[in-house]
Amino acid sequence: NDFISLVSSGINAEYGEESEKGKLEPNTGNGANYENYSFTQTLEELEVRVPFNVNFKVKSRDCKVDIKEKALCVGLKGHDPVIKGELYAKILTDEALWHLEDNAVVLTLEKFNKVEWWGTIIKGDQEISTKKVQPENSKLADLDGETRSMVEKMMYDQRQKAAGKPTSDDEKKAETMKRFMDQHPEMDFSKCKWG
Repeated sequence: NDFISLVSSGINAEYGEESEKGKLEPNTGNGANYENYSFTQTLEELEVRVPFNVNFKVKSRDCKVDIKEKALCVGLKGHDPVIKGELYAKILTDEALWHLEDNAVVLTLEKFNKVEWWGTIIKGDQEISTKKVQPENSKLADLDGETRSMVEKMMYDQRQKAAGKPTSDDEKKAETMKRFMDQHPEMDFSKCKWG
């Protein structure tokens, strides 16, 4: 998607490259597969899958699931937790859900900050490279007016640059210079360097 790649490249150029050393490649759901759990994510929410390696059918009453704004604990009653620790970032606990599926607890967690990719679920676990995340497509129609016009300008400028043509800012500068030259015919602009 032009918008996403344009914004991503702009953010990387503006804020510099973060260190990628030791970071995992994201899975197909923009998350990671760890030994004891896996997760996928969109900008708005996370899905965490915690499988139980047991030889009986797990029922909800067998599970201990504790979801807090900044912490998570999932396991079977009477056993050590499979996941326990501080969350990578804050979630909305009122929107948190969990269910059982194939002897695994599946949690759906809504992010508090809906414009950030999480590197992991539990702080301290190996993080994914959030620069390699493949965002879901978004439509210009979904954006508010100001954001939409900014994105359309960025897309126009990207197309112009790719075609070797002037960007909207270049066109604006050229128009301003032309007006100045028209207002001052007595000046000689033949030796001016434009760049």
